[in-house]
Amino acid sequence: MSEEEQLRALCERLGSSPAQAVTMAAQLQKRAAQLAAERGVTREAALAHLLKLVIAGRNGEVPPDFPAPPGPRG
Repeated sequence: MSEEEQLRALCERLGSSPAQAVTMAAQLQKRAAQLAAERGVTREAALAHLLKLVIAGRNGEVPPDFPAPPGPRG
């Protein structure tokens, strides 16, 4: 099973529709490559970090080092 297939299966297990899972898997792979280049880490380490964020978010958790969103405008 390819990495993309594994990511799609994981996203589906987390509740995504098959179509959403395809998109999410592609986005995770792309962002992992970007983070690896930006931070000088391996692509695998970047992907592991992203997967932790996805799973935490799915569980309604916010990691302590995750930046807070900007406040309401008005």
